[in-house]
Amino acid sequence: MQIVIINGPNLNLLGKREPGIYGSESFEEYFETLKAAFPQVKFSYYQSNVEGEIINFLHQVGFSADGILLNAGGYTHTSVAIRDAIAGIKTPVIEVHISNVYAREEFRHTSLIAPKCVGSICGLGMKGYKLGVEYFL
Repeated sequence: MQIVIINGPNLNLLGKREPGIYGSESFEEYFETLKAAFPQVKFSYYQSNVEGEIINFLHQVGFSADGILLNAGGYTHTSVAIRDAIAGIKTPVIEVHISNVYAREEFRHTSLIAPKCVGSICGLGMKGYKLGVEYFL
């Protein structure tokens, strides 16, 4: 099984950025834990702060991977183009958010990508990625 994790803008700062919201662990550290927990899964990881690069990567992996976990960060609430990219690929996508977006600013309560995803996980910290993997398994 091949699962791709895509993180969007500012998620390269996990472990440094607002630790009260996002925790003190970097995604790279967590990624090693995730790979160890699921040795039967072939993982790929990609992070970009650039909307078009995320779209290009979705197109690249969206016809061959078994599942995609996408944390689109702030693009979740603004990007019709990422929504359209998810709609245009074959691979199922799960929307993941580390924080509970519904307990934050009102503009974060609307996800443009959720209707094109098979599901959404939010507010459970990094464990949301693990739950997404378990769904695909």
